[in-house]
Amino acid sequence: MLEMKSRGNKRRIWLVVSIVLIILIVVGGYFYLTGTTSPPPVQKSKDVVPVLNIHQPTSISSNMLFTGNIFWGRYINDWSMASPLKLAYPFSRLSEFQREQYNAWIAGLECPTKPGVNMTSAEMEAALQFNCSPDYLPQAAKWFTAVSLANNHTDNQGVDGFAATQAQLDKNNIQYFGHYDPRITEDVCEVISTPVTVTNSDGSKTDGKLPIALCGYHGVFRIPPPESVAVMAKYSQYMPVIAMPHMGVEYKPAADQLKTDFYRSLIDGGADVVLGDHPHWIQNTESYKGHLIVYSMGNFMFDQQDTPEVIRSAAIQVVVATKDDDSQMIKRWLALGEKCTTFHDTCLDEAKAQGLTKLNLTFKFGVVGTNDADKITKPATAAQMTGILQRLQWQSTMKQLTAPYSQL
Repeated sequence: MLEMKSRGNKRRIWLVVSIVLIILIVVGGYFYLTGTTSPPPVQKSKDVVPVLNIHQPTSISSNMLFTGNIFWGRYINDWSMASPLKLAYPFSRLSEFQREQYNAWIAGLECPTKPGVNMTSAEMEAALQFNCSPDYLPQAAKWFTAVSLANNHTDNQGVDGFAATQAQLDKNNIQYFGHYDPRITEDVCEVISTPVTVTNSDGSKTDGKLPIALCGYHGVFRIPPPESVAVMAKYSQYMPVIAMPHMGVEYKPAADQLKTDFYRSLIDGGADVVLGDHPHWIQNTESYKGHLIVYSMGNFMFDQQDTPEVIRSAAIQVVVATKDDDSQMIKRWLALGEKCTTFHDTCLDEAKAQGLTKLNLTFKFGVVGTNDADKITKPATAAQMTGILQRLQWQSTMKQLTAPYSQL
């Protein structure tokens, strides 16, 4: 009986040894045929999820340039068609402003862009009724992020022309805000998806978009009503607000009291900064309750060439940055910013619904002198820059700003 058990154990042992030998032979053959020196990797269970080291955004900043009015109708179109550059001509020296250093450029477009309008320069001059060909918009889109339509010329081609202008801007991915009629309060402010630079927890930098409210006010023929100013309050609870009014007496070096009172009311109504145009000359600035007001930036791109005043302008550099903000809140604002690219979007309502809180921001300001003499926009000369700063009373105003507003 013991002898039979011993024989059974030996058979089992030999069976195990045989199986091990077969496995070794198969694995050895695999190594030999594949040329590998190590066993194949062990497949992980599908239930095992690798842990990713995700870096969080720690701060954001946007370097924006706000310019005086832009226009490529009338004589600018004549000069462009006479140039071998054609539609690219008005923008051909803008690279000298080092556009790559800015996240966004924003201007007032003082001209409808309705397709199919055939008016000569002489006809535009006589009637002071403008149209800027939409054929220029693909070139403009290389430079400008958003434009204000709140001025006294965007209605020159009628209601249909204004709607066509909006459609053409949509087609070329240029955002816009404001209306030629300040009583159309739903068009006064728009949440603009503003490009920003995001600094992450590992020190890397990426691109992002931050919702910022831009508000346009046309006040040439009538003072915008109080209800249009009140529109800003609902935006200022959640995001920065920059107002761009268009009003005042033309060809004057300083704002009159009517204009001063209205621009100050915009600060009282919720604007962080007010950047004005329309007079075609640079006008003074002031610090009102610690906020910056620029009463007129002058012509950035226009066909007026007859005096030194109309060929220079003051573009205002505005650097907006977060200060000691929560990474998760920054991340949520950036996510919303990706959705704020269409006119009359729901971004403000979404900010409310998501319980987003206003970021703690700083604003820093600088001046970039411009000069469109000799029929082309380019940087100001040193002498022009000295005169621009003097007209703005820049240093005096900068000293009177209060936190979170300051000079660059």
